[in-house]
Amino acid sequence: MVTSQRIGAHVDQHDPLAEAVARGADLVQHFLGDPQGWKRPTVAYAGGATALRDAAARADIDIYVHAPYVLNVATSNNRIRIPSRKLLQQTLDLAGEIGARGVIVHGGHVLKDDDPQVGFDNWTKCVERADLVVPLLIENTAGGDNAMARHLERIERLWQAVSDAGGDPVGAGRIGFCLDTCHAHAGGIEVSAAAEKVLAVTGRIDLVHANDSRDAFDSGADRHANLGRGRLDAQELLAAVRAAGAPVVCETPGGADGQGADIAWLRERL
Repeated sequence: MVTSQRIGAHVDQHDPLAEAVARGADLVQHFLGDPQGWKRPTVAYAGGATALRDAAARADIDIYVHAPYVLNVATSNNRIRIPSRKLLQQTLDLAGEIGARGVIVHGGHVLKDDDPQVGFDNWTKCVERADLVVPLLIENTAGGDNAMARHLERIERLWQAVSDAGGDPVGAGRIGFCLDTCHAHAGGIEVSAAAEKVLAVTGRIDLVHANDSRDAFDSGADRHANLGRGRLDAQELLAAVRAAGAPVVCETPGGADGQGADIAWLRERL
């Protein structure tokens, strides 16, 4: 059976188009710089942003950008929140230059003694102040009692917070959602119904991170496994991907061989 869902992988940023070819991918996701650092994002591809955008268009390969892991726009810590907003905007701007279809960012977390509403309010402010030149896709996360996007109740409150931002960013398609299957499983959401439950809250899923999990349900551990090799039931994972009906990124181990096998695994079963 042929699926209409475009499928790809998270790849190295230096030549993402060659990485796509090596995996037989329709799309790629990559970082713009150091995922663990605060430096201004950069394009590593030879020729820069314009060359990457034009080459991707010729090759019919869609590009997604993952924001640095250090970002946390929810926190009450000004020394983290303010630089996070700045780096997020820089990432959005450069993603626009390379023709990316979206920037994926984690929901973040608040400090131990904070009221979670502080984090939701900070998300509203972040969206209101951001220039969303490409869609910003908020991703559910695996662990942390203080997380904004681990449990469904928090995801619902986060979605309300971003929907409350001026200019109807959700309705205009400037804010979307990225469902990670490993994160859902590790975060305590049954993967078999994860897409339906998220859609009931957000009304949209714009991207799927199709990852198996090395750890048990509700473990809070974010450790990805190749598809069919981890703790997720294969049929439940496939049900989530089908129900989401969105483009798919495999963030799985094994480089071109491992991810290429995962892409083929999905195409065969979808």
